[in-house]
Amino acid sequence: MSTPQETPQPALRTAGLPEPALAGQAIAQVLQPLARLMIGHGLQLPSMVELLKKALVDEAVGAYGLADKGSSDTRIALLTGVHRKDVKRLREAPESTDLVTPMVPVAASVVARWISEPHYLNADQSARPLARTPKRGQMGEPDFTTLVAEVSRDVGARAVLDELERLGVVSLQDDGYVALKSNAFVPKEGLSESFHFLAANVSDHLATAVHNLAPDRPGPLMLEQSAFSLDLSEAQAQQLQIRARQLWSVALQQFLQTATVAKQRSLADSGPKHRVRFGVYFHDAMSTRPAASLAKPQTIKQTKRQAKP
Repeated sequence: MSTPQETPQPALRTAGLPEPALAGQAIAQVLQPLARLMIGHGLQLPSMVELLKKALVDEAVGAYGLADKGSSDTRIALLTGVHRKDVKRLREAPESTDLVTPMVPVAASVVARWISEPHYLNADQSARPLARTPKRGQMGEPDFTTLVAEVSRDVGARAVLDELERLGVVSLQDDGYVALKSNAFVPKEGLSESFHFLAANVSDHLATAVHNLAPDRPGPLMLEQSAFSLDLSEAQAQQLQIRARQLWSVALQQFLQTATVAKQRSLADSGPKHRVRFGVYFHDAMSTRPAASLAKPQTIKQTKRQAKP
């Protein structure tokens, strides 16, 4: 029997003492998929320990430094538990170069504009195929070259098209039109770009949850919620995944349209600039509950809480 529920969230304080035991329990669960990623891609413990040391040192320097003084190696060692010699070595190490091609953000922005601007959409809100250049299309018809120019004047349309083709996001038709294969920027599996988005999406999601649980939380709560359903058959789980994709497609288009207006309105504001990320995920896994408990009739119970911005 299905049990739809909203994910409960513990009561959050505006200030308080650290909770190392509770944090440790949460981290142990978060580490399970990370361990799967490590094993699946040949990343062994010594490399992971080095990455963790580096992350601890960088966070201590960036977020816990003393105003106008920074932090000494000794203070960072006390905050993190990383040996002072390692702190010194890591602080002096050169920053690693990002292996993701600079073309990826431009290509992703082109797709985002393509699926959100009414000018580039069909009546059913799907992305319309675009003539590669103005000369290949009909008079007044939108084209791919113009789309790229609206996003960036620094990168040529041909280069963006080549990148989107390489990633398997678009197809170039025989009539000279460019068609989007999916109403989202979805590179082929196994490419370095996929790891780039894994890092960006998951780190921002986790950063939101960490912000909400911070003992001295700087600012209001951020949106971080989910809903789950239990005791589903495989067929019904698949149906929910299809429905989730449909809902995300609609929400994505509406959000991008709103974000476009927000960016235009922000141009006249000379104050500090923010970056935002709005995402969704769907997870399907076998239930870990004992078979005996699954066989017993259960009362559907709804758990609701007030959504917080």
